[in-house]
Amino acid sequence: MKYISYLTAVILALLVVLVVFDATSRYLFSHGSTALQELEWHFFDVVILLSIAFALRHNAHVRVDIFYEKFSPKRQALINIVSALFFVLPLSILIIYIGIGFVEMSFVQHEASSDPGGLQYRWIVKSLMPFAFVLLVLQALKELVSDIEKWKSL
Repeated sequence: MKYISYLTAVILALLVVLVVFDATSRYLFSHGSTALQELEWHFFDVVILLSIAFALRHNAHVRVDIFYEKFSPKRQALINIVSALFFVLPLSILIIYIGIGFVEMSFVQHEASSDPGGLQYRWIVKSLMPFAFVLLVLQALKELVSDIEKWKSL
């Protein structure tokens, strides 16, 4: 997970450079590129998808903290257990299941951008969807075990 977060940080830095370059060339020199804009979207996809498990690991995901922070540690662990079992894991497994077919169809059809000058091989970025949710399942299972141990010990 650590190396994936490093990769994501590098992609994010590249995304910033790419956006600055694209905006500068478009607005100062009136020269835009469809491929560069699509590459920005693809880099953004990479950053978001590969950051999901990282956010769960570091407890940086979205929840209603105004209630959660007032609960006892035992109740917090129970909420984490229930949310992992009934929300995170089932949804992630569903996305993996559907996503594999989604990527397969994109690969078989040689899906590419419909815009002239756009990027080819769209299946590459689409393959990150099931991969990211496999990482999320693994991280959720780790957190689940940790929360069960915490809940039992309190």
